[in-house]
Amino acid sequence: MLTAVRVNSVHARLALAVAAASLAPLAQADFIEDSSATLQTQNIYLNRDFREGDGQSKREEWSQGFLLNIESGFTEGTVGFGLDAMGMLGIKLDSGGGRTGTDLLPVHDDGSTPDEFSRLGLTAKAKISETELRYGSHIPETPVVKASDSRTLPQVFEGAMLVSQEVTGLTLSGGRLDKVIDRASTNSQDLQLNNKNGRFDSAAEADYLTFAGAKYAFNDTFTGTYYAAELADIYRQHFFNLQVSRPLSKDSALTADLRLMISDDTGTANAGKIDNQAWNGMVGYSLGGHKVSLAYQQMNGDTGYAYIDGGDPYLVNFVQINDFANADERSWQARYDYNFAAVGIPGLTFLTRYISGDNAEYNGGSNGSEWERDIELKYVVQTGPLKNVAVRMRNAMFRSDFARDADENRLIVSYNLPIW
Repeated sequence: MLTAVRVNSVHARLALAVAAASLAPLAQADFIEDSSATLQTQNIYLNRDFREGDGQSKREEWSQGFLLNIESGFTEGTVGFGLDAMGMLGIKLDSGGGRTGTDLLPVHDDGSTPDEFSRLGLTAKAKISETELRYGSHIPETPVVKASDSRTLPQVFEGAMLVSQEVTGLTLSGGRLDKVIDRASTNSQDLQLNNKNGRFDSAAEADYLTFAGAKYAFNDTFTGTYYAAELADIYRQHFFNLQVSRPLSKDSALTADLRLMISDDTGTANAGKIDNQAWNGMVGYSLGGHKVSLAYQQMNGDTGYAYIDGGDPYLVNFVQINDFANADERSWQARYDYNFAAVGIPGLTFLTRYISGDNAEYNGGSNGSEWERDIELKYVVQTGPLKNVAVRMRNAMFRSDFARDADENRLIVSYNLPIW
């Protein structure tokens, strides 16, 4: 295990050294001196027990993931150049016996899983002032494309992304992504439409996704965001967001996160009709270590919500198992968080939430209802040799009258180690 990590580290350092040598004529002091390396580890046990329905009765696997992330600085000059590298390794600790499909590990055609799988991602970058262009491998976190990182290795997209922060408080971003490596995969493939519950005519594939967006902080408590995106020949999407955080006293505050996504098809009939307006938002009140939140999500239009397969939809009611995003579905959420630092136990946090959806239109029926209850306990070690080690326990119960019921448990142990 350690040998494999060292190999990835050597490869990443070699890539950085080659880049430094090739950029030497441009001056390399900042390129090397401003570089950094971090090793992220994640040990995950996942058990999803289907309570009824046909097919596989249980998915249960255990894995260990490593992600070595090396970031160079930039060469000197008006235009600075750099190169980043990501070395990723996933190791099987337990699987097989008809328990595959958790997305912790790849699944071969014969139903078996590999003992390990790995990837290497390189990203070239250039910077002028406060504007940075990156080409290569990305783990994006935007409202229109958000990579999933909840398994052994994260989902990785390939293409170009641009971020500019020339104006105080304003962040402009955009990009074109044309390939994706899913969480339990080593191969890049075309982007694909998520077709949960048969919401669309097909899980159509696209050659690329283009997007552009702006986020502006009007002040310390009020932020507005707008994004536009197009998944080629499948759908166009607009995203609007307002976030407010208003302190009421020294230890209390009100928060609000209001979102609207408008999606329609491009008219090419690649995936059939797409017509959705996703109204959703969450408001919260915090007092000391307590926080109580309420959320509402409404799907309008002829279809469910459209997003890229394998990624995380940017919806307030996208939770541990379900997304509550079928056509015409309306759902509400009640959530409670507690930070035990308020009673002298820093690093320990707790959350529980209940989401209920109804009026769902689905493939083969209407007026469907479903609900989910989640519980999570997390502790981050604060001192000593295990400082910053995080232990997270997650439990979910999902029930539906049109999808398979499921109970799920996850145990996650993670650690980020700065190397230099």
